[in-house]
Amino acid sequence: MTENQISYEIIGAALEIHKTVGPGLLESAYESALAFELNEMGFDVKQQLPMPFIYKDVEQDVGYRIDLLVDDKVIIELKSVANLAEVHFAQTLTYLRLSGKKLGLLINFNEKYLKNGIHRIVNNL
Repeated sequence: MTENQISYEIIGAALEIHKTVGPGLLESAYESALAFELNEMGFDVKQQLPMPFIYKDVEQDVGYRIDLLVDDKVIIELKSVANLAEVHFAQTLTYLRLSGKKLGLLINFNEKYLKNGIHRIVNNL
C-alpha cells in the first residue's frame, strides 16, 4: 500500500476510536487503542519506536520516540491536548526528516469532532 492508502485506513481507525470513546482520555489510551485497531486490520505497527539522533556521526541519546510507525511508512504522532501548538507540527516534521519517511499524521484526540484534529504532515525530502 502507498502512504496515502495507509493514511486513509489510519484515519478511519482513529475516527472509529473517537466515535466509540470520545475525547478526554490520556494520549497513551488512544495510542494503545489505535495500535490495536491497526494490528487487527493487518498492519505492522511499532509503538514508542526509538528515534536516533545522529550529530557529527555520533548517536546522541536524547530519548526521541515515535508514537506509532505503520508498515514502516507512516509516522503517527498522537496528542490529547486542548490546542495543538506549532511545536507539535515541528516535532512530527522532525521525526519525518530524521527517519527519512514521507508522511506523518498528527492526530489530536481531544477534539469534539476528530476531523478537526487530524493533520497530514509531508516531508518533501
